[in-house]
Amino acid sequence: MNTAIETILKEVEKNGCLHDSTVKEATARQEVLAKPTGALGTLEEISIKLAGITGEVKNDVTRQAVVIMSADNGVVEEGVASAPQSVTLSQTINFTRHFTGVSALAQYFGIDLLVCDMGVKMGIPDVFYTDKMEFVSGAEKAHGKFAGKIVNRSLGRGTANLAKGPAMSMEQCEEAFLTGVEAAKAVKDAGYRIFGVGEMGIGNTTTSACVFSALTGTPAETVVGRGGGLNDAGLAKKIHIVEEAVSKLKNASVFEILAAVGGFDICAMTGAFVGAAYYRLPVVIDGYISAVAALAASRIAPKTVNFMFGSHQSTEPGYLIAMNELNIKPLFNLGMRLGEGSGCPISFKIIEAAAAAMNGMATFAEGSIDADYLDERKKGNFF
Repeated sequence: MNTAIETILKEVEKNGCLHDSTVKEATARQEVLAKPTGALGTLEEISIKLAGITGEVKNDVTRQAVVIMSADNGVVEEGVASAPQSVTLSQTINFTRHFTGVSALAQYFGIDLLVCDMGVKMGIPDVFYTDKMEFVSGAEKAHGKFAGKIVNRSLGRGTANLAKGPAMSMEQCEEAFLTGVEAAKAVKDAGYRIFGVGEMGIGNTTTSACVFSALTGTPAETVVGRGGGLNDAGLAKKIHIVEEAVSKLKNASVFEILAAVGGFDICAMTGAFVGAAYYRLPVVIDGYISAVAALAASRIAPKTVNFMFGSHQSTEPGYLIAMNELNIKPLFNLGMRLGEGSGCPISFKIIEAAAAAMNGMATFAEGSIDADYLDERKKGNFF
């Protein structure tokens, strides 16, 4: 394994726990805020987990970003995708113009994007590229105006066809992973307090199904979905391809699985989740593909889950299985299945609300709520 990766994983294993004392402080504060115990439900759990991540009971998570990894996948040669690979190119550029689902939501909320080309097949013109980790501004309100550039970290014009051999070399896999860690560092260095992980890549529901099935042993027919809209024949073929590819990966390591059947996007997303733990940043899982990358990260470095939050409940079949493996709950269900990181802006606002309640609510004492009420509350005689 790459020595830089070994160093990162050792650090996460050593220091990737939540701050126990701050978790206790945050829990104690929730118990004396002017409300019945547990009345804010998941919002309370979120605020306590944030405290464990940051070491502060009160947190400001208003500076937010979504990291998007774009790449094409050679397996589309097998007819497993309903859209052409030109869509990857178009949408990767459109992220910078606020034309996509995630960028429209991000612009509405004033959230920035970090868009990385990890291996788009159709060449992105140089005018759109930067070598720096440059964010696309969510504050730019001129719809259609370019608000930033695409970070060039391309490892090739898409991966190889996993149905015919390994999707990529181990060196490419590790480089993609380290780009994800680099993206997390860029988020930290730019002063963002939370980020989400999204993707763009035609064929990546197939690669994610392969990775998930290989990691968990879940049968292909359970985890393979229609992606962007496959018909029945396409779905059957997709299941067969996943079964065949995964059958060759018994006893493989996580990195071996990622290299054999993953995509440049998924490898980089996995690195971003590990990077979140390394740099102690709260990170939001988007949909199914993001959840698979999060699961891969947790298998590489188990303490990464301490820094993860859910977003929307994806309709892809394997999503809930992946989230159950992570023991992380989705925060809402709106029937979404877009990907891109589109669930992250909405999730950020829920997490922001959780922090606002922790920060701004009065305690019983501050709210001048009398002792008789508190006595009844202790006995359970309320509401």
